[in-house]
Amino acid sequence: MFDLAELERAHAIVGAAVPPTPAHAWPLLAQRLGTSVVVKHENHTPIGAFKVRGGLAYLDRLKREQPGVPGIISATRGNHGQSLAFAASRAGIAATIYVPHGNSVEKNRAMQAFGAKLVEHGEDFQAAREEAVRHAGRAGLHMVPAFHRDLVLGVATYALELLRAAPDLDVIYVPIGQGSGICGCILARDLLGRKTEIVGVQSTEAPSYALSFAAGHIVTTETSNTLADGMATRIPDEGAFAIIRKGAARIVQVSDAEIGAAIRAYWTDTHNLAEGAGAAALAAALSEKGKLSGRRVGLILSGGNIDFDLFQRWVGADGTAAPGERAVA
Repeated sequence: MFDLAELERAHAIVGAAVPPTPAHAWPLLAQRLGTSVVVKHENHTPIGAFKVRGGLAYLDRLKREQPGVPGIISATRGNHGQSLAFAASRAGIAATIYVPHGNSVEKNRAMQAFGAKLVEHGEDFQAAREEAVRHAGRAGLHMVPAFHRDLVLGVATYALELLRAAPDLDVIYVPIGQGSGICGCILARDLLGRKTEIVGVQSTEAPSYALSFAAGHIVTTETSNTLADGMATRIPDEGAFAIIRKGAARIVQVSDAEIGAAIRAYWTDTHNLAEGAGAAALAAALSEKGKLSGRRVGLILSGGNIDFDLFQRWVGADGTAAPGERAVA
């Protein structure tokens, strides 16, 4: 997709808006996992998630190559939309973002605060995406996909930072939504010549990439009823799957209950708030604790944008939520 020089240039572009995020070794998490662990804190970006990096890289190229573009449009469950709204505002370009009904109230408000026009459509991400494509054609707007080379280039800058800060990592756990994060980790690892295993993480309620990885070809699902909205994907991207199939060691599935426990663990052990997808890497590492003794582990805390109402219901007093319960405030 790109070479190391391009990745370095992207890091400079992203760095104009996003300083390098911390990579901390937390002793309580190390005790919990029984091994050395480093957390990459993408919850500390200006939008509270790693996606901002992709939006900045994508809009940088778009503004240079299409300076007269009338506006961009895309679909999201939240962090992708916040990324584009943030980057479009900096570039002086109008942004329209489609979300499904029942989407995170606080993520919706954040996208609007960054200047995006928000449109609710459909019952899940796929329905919102399809309508966004139709409206892009009607209105002459530039459609930004959920997975694209420039998005991967941008988010790969966090992997570049992590692998340079902690070059001796044996394994990195990273959540999978549409795949830009894990692809960025795989490509950065390969460009730096590291041997680090990259392990993807999906929800048991939205396992399309995990099923595809096991089958060796694209497998779709009918539903994606996980509370971890950043991983609620029914249809894998073919380009992302090709990179994941070639470069990932495996994909681990975790339940919403395991993710809720990991959110609580992040809060008690580090006082960091993680959204569902953000805690998934820790949940997967805990599920594979027996394999990790003596290994140096990296965890991608990909974002912290969880609605307060959902946080209370999911990880509150008893840590339970109704099966398939939507993130509706």
